[in-house]
Amino acid sequence: MKYILLLLLPFLLSANLIYSSNYAREVAILDSFDIDASFLNDPVMNQIKDSNVEIFKDERFFGAMDDAYIFIPVIKNILTKYNIPPEFLFLSMAESEFLTRAYSVKKASGLWQFMPPAAKQYGLRIDEFVDERRDLIKATEAAAKYLSNLYKKFGKWYLAAIAYNCGDGKLSKAIENAGSDELSVLLDPKMTYIPKESRLYIRRIVALAMMGNDEHFLLKSEYEYLLNRANAYSISTVKVPGGESLSRVSKLIGIPLEELKKLNRHLKFDFTPSYVSSYDIYIPYIKLSEFKQKYFEEKTKNVYKIHVAKKSDTVFKIAKAYGVPYKTVMDFNNLKSDKVNFEQRVVIPMNSKINAEKTNNNFYYSVKKGDTLESISKAYKISVENIKIQNKLKGKLVKEGERLKL
Repeated sequence: MKYILLLLLPFLLSANLIYSSNYAREVAILDSFDIDASFLNDPVMNQIKDSNVEIFKDERFFGAMDDAYIFIPVIKNILTKYNIPPEFLFLSMAESEFLTRAYSVKKASGLWQFMPPAAKQYGLRIDEFVDERRDLIKATEAAAKYLSNLYKKFGKWYLAAIAYNCGDGKLSKAIENAGSDELSVLLDPKMTYIPKESRLYIRRIVALAMMGNDEHFLLKSEYEYLLNRANAYSISTVKVPGGESLSRVSKLIGIPLEELKKLNRHLKFDFTPSYVSSYDIYIPYIKLSEFKQKYFEEKTKNVYKIHVAKKSDTVFKIAKAYGVPYKTVMDFNNLKSDKVNFEQRVVIPMNSKINAEKTNNNFYYSVKKGDTLESISKAYKISVENIKIQNKLKGKLVKEGERLKL
């Protein structure tokens, strides 16, 4: 029996060291959320943790993670910039499984699942050309600002995470009703101070953070490979003119178009919005030097318009109405038939040299935040005076949401 114990001793010591190491790490993770170490015994959290083992092995999950390696370093850097615990990376995972195109039934979208009102409040643009909730940098910056504000309001990171899910107003009311902001009190299933979804939400984030930092688990899965792959990849932000095509950029710097689109999923089409003088896009860092050497702005640019098809519309009728060649509209939208569906969006590439008054008779522009008559004039190649005359404007001020005839 003594010899058997001697043989087993190294394995027992090794298991004990792994347990001690993981225990210390898990306590540190809880501390980063301002949660007491006793939460390690929470049965619901441990059940979520155990069930998530299968999720981490799931093919769909690894498909999402295979895309996510591109922007994990960016998320980490932005969280650090705002003094937010790095474990909040897993809040993004809990929200969207790192899918930039994630979209909920409640109309939340992107990595951080912003609803339209909150997105606009934090400066994210949503219009017919872009949805910046899917912009991996801008959306993370907005989420970091939002989380920072929630932390300033509630004073604890677990409360900031819960408020991110259910709203600060609902959480404030819950704390008032409970007479406490202690996690054990707020998670009481009988009193239901906060919604069931939020009670599971904070546990899921903590469980994911623990699994994502469990060296013993990582060594057994492909997840470590994906995180290490993330550390070796970075992206760069470059400015291009409004109306620039991703296809053109991909050819100039020698990067597959699909890879460039993955980095710029906030663009609804293959081009940057034409109503701005310049716009940020993302390219792999290894292509930055090549971009600086090879990229140049084309002298003749297209101004893009979005036509929402009516019931009687055909491609021929649409092309004729805008004074654009029929084949241009067909090719640009990858259409094989003259037929278009009701309310289908058709992109019209308007050459900037075409007479503006002739092609814009029935075109209306909705003023966005930050727009001026000068910026609209420059984007659509129409003089400020022309816009003022058509819209009977006396001054140069325009309001957000105002419709201008161009």
